[in-house]
Amino acid sequence: MGFLLLLVLVFSQVTGCGNLLTGKFESSSRAVQVSKDTNGETLEIHFLDVGQGDATLIKQGDHAMLIDGGNNDKGTAVQSYLQYQGIQNLDYVIGTHPDADHVGGLDVVMYKFSWDTVILPDLQKDTKTYQEVLKVIEDKGKKITYPVAGDVYNLGNAEFTIIAPVKEDYGDNWNEYSVGILLQFGENRFVFTGDAEEEAEQDMIAQKIDLSADVLKAAHHGSDTANTMPFLEEVNPVSVVISCGEGNSYGHPRAGAMNNFRSIGAKVYRTDEQGTIVVVSDGREITWNCSPSESWKAGEPGGTQEKELEKAGTDRGETNRETAKTEYIINTNTKKFHEKSCGSVEQIQEENREYSNLTTQELEEQGYEPCKRCNP
Repeated sequence: MGFLLLLVLVFSQVTGCGNLLTGKFESSSRAVQVSKDTNGETLEIHFLDVGQGDATLIKQGDHAMLIDGGNNDKGTAVQSYLQYQGIQNLDYVIGTHPDADHVGGLDVVMYKFSWDTVILPDLQKDTKTYQEVLKVIEDKGKKITYPVAGDVYNLGNAEFTIIAPVKEDYGDNWNEYSVGILLQFGENRFVFTGDAEEEAEQDMIAQKIDLSADVLKAAHHGSDTANTMPFLEEVNPVSVVISCGEGNSYGHPRAGAMNNFRSIGAKVYRTDEQGTIVVVSDGREITWNCSPSESWKAGEPGGTQEKELEKAGTDRGETNRETAKTEYIINTNTKKFHEKSCGSVEQIQEENREYSNLTTQELEEQGYEPCKRCNP
């Protein structure tokens, strides 16, 4: 009895959106010429509320797959959610890229469940989190399947096509290596691109394949280093789902991305406001467990703590912008320094991250280079 109560509590925490239990769904649809027979079945996509991270469960009949598993502290919650959904085996596990907020919980899930195929980008990241995922794969005697753009995989009556990464080398920007897929069920299509940013989006467009979809999982938690207008115009989604944590320190979703979503007329759903979001497709029509968000509220870099600092600075006759000019984030691995609001900062591992109040000249004298993205 105690275990069941715990399971219900965890499930409630992860789902968040009450409409999941009441069965109230809103519908939308979009015609796509090419379709695969659905045999009268449905496809379910569960965008789990794992805070500032990503985890998506996809179910089609007796088949299931998991894209990412949230951060290290979310593995048990994701495990409990899958158990509640009756999952016993995963056909596929996709870790879009090695960052902890995407693969941190995968080791728990992969230990607890049987699974057939694991897809990871062809790169290594020497962090404890990623090594734990690789150890599970080794312990289970499995091999990694590396993504090849254009490869097609079946998931019951659904299928998905690898659309990213397109190139083998994106330098030290791990986000650009994210595994991207286009999932099709009947006439309905869904695009997932992990944390892929502008360069990877350009490469996906350059493949000259049809990227149009009903639903886009917003890249990089709604960051403005991704979700560019050319890519959004190519996908032209009816709806966009953003997975991010309430009041997160990265300022996700960013105002630039939100403006882009609005300009293409997309409906927006977001886990920070609505909890776990569930989509059901019958191959022609898509239904949702909650209504679209109406706030169009963008995040702010630094979250609540930044707001408090800004207020305190204003009270002293200072502005937060003036204060922020004197503090930079240093990547001790790449020897580059960044503005606090730079999109590259969230890619820096904690062990390589330092804070400095030195001037740009003093930092350069110590051998550091300014980031070319934020130009501090």
